[in-house]
Amino acid sequence: MIKIRKIISTEKAPLAIGPYSQGTSAEGMVFISGQLPIDPATGEFPDGSIKEQTRQSLMNLKNILEEAGSGMDKILKTTVLLSDMENFTQMNEVYKEFFKEGSYPARSAVQVARLTKDALVEVEAIAFK
Repeated sequence: MIKIRKIISTEKAPLAIGPYSQGTSAEGMVFISGQLPIDPATGEFPDGSIKEQTRQSLMNLKNILEEAGSGMDKILKTTVLLSDMENFTQMNEVYKEFFKEGSYPARSAVQVARLTKDALVEVEAIAFK
C-alpha cells in the first residue's frame, strides 16, 4: 500500500495544461507526465525543427526530475511520442545527448496521429530517486 504520494511541480517546466500533474512520486519512484516542447519562460515552442523541440521536451523532463530529487541518470523508462516517425533519427541524435552511453534507459518510441498543440514530440519518463 502506497503511504505517501507527492505531487511534483516546478516553474522550470511548463505548467500542466489539464487535470494532471507535471509529475508524482511515491515509494522512491518518480513518474513524469509527457512533456511537450514548451519553453516555460515564453509558453511557446522553440523555433525550428524536431531537434529543438526534442531538446526542450527533455530539458522540461530534466527540470521536473531535479525538482523531485531525481535526475536523468535515474530514469528507468521513457516513452517518446512522435507526430511523424520520419523524425526518429533527428530526435534520437538529441535524445542521446541527455544520457550516458552504456546506461541508456528502456524506451518506446511511437508515432501518434496528433499531439497537443501540434507538437512534433512529447516525452514521458519513469525514474527512481
